[in-house]
Amino acid sequence: MSVAENVARVRERMEAAARRAGRDPRKIRLVAVSKTVAPDRIREAIAAGVDSLGENYVQEAQKKIEELGPGAAWHFIGHLQTNKAKVAVRLFDWVHSVDSLRLAEELNRAAGQQKKVLPVLLQINLGQETTKFGALQDDTFRLLEQMGSLPGITVKGLMTVPPFFDEPEESRPYFRALRELAEAASRRKIGGVSLEDLSMGMSNDFEAAIEEGATLVRVGTAIFGSRPRK
Repeated sequence: MSVAENVARVRERMEAAARRAGRDPRKIRLVAVSKTVAPDRIREAIAAGVDSLGENYVQEAQKKIEELGPGAAWHFIGHLQTNKAKVAVRLFDWVHSVDSLRLAEELNRAAGQQKKVLPVLLQINLGQETTKFGALQDDTFRLLEQMGSLPGITVKGLMTVPPFFDEPEESRPYFRALRELAEAASRRKIGGVSLEDLSMGMSNDFEAAIEEGATLVRVGTAIFGSRPRK
């Protein structure tokens, strides 16, 4: 199937999942993960209506953003090193993967220098996997309070990458836990923190994520096909 056909199919599945959960499909954003994808295929996705693209590496994304120009919002979804914060603020419209106060402070500093307010999400490592990044669940409220005081960023919500399961239903408890964590944080009415967005769900489990409250789903393989092995 073509990229356009894949985009259409993913959107159909997103809408069906939203309807099952009694949600408005228009409030769920598709972030097409374009890591390792050539610019020509990304153009096909944009032509098919994709308006948000996700990248994992600053250097790789920079080349694509410069080549493709304006037309889509760029979301950084991978682990971001603090020494790349300045470039990330310049290149990206969103950062999903803020996993420490130090990184939040670096993004805030860079955003201030660039006269920009950057939407960010706090990444939570719900599975407590040592191979994955993200703050611990117990640190969520403290970090949100600290991040909410930084004027160069606006905390829009939470993000997670659950353990990988062949069966999508096994991811559901992690998605539900993130939603419940966001709801608990919202009740605290933390200044500078809106918590209106949940970034969760990928190609193998985005429907379960939508049913549990995702507002941003990060879908790559289902749109662009399997990535080449390194």
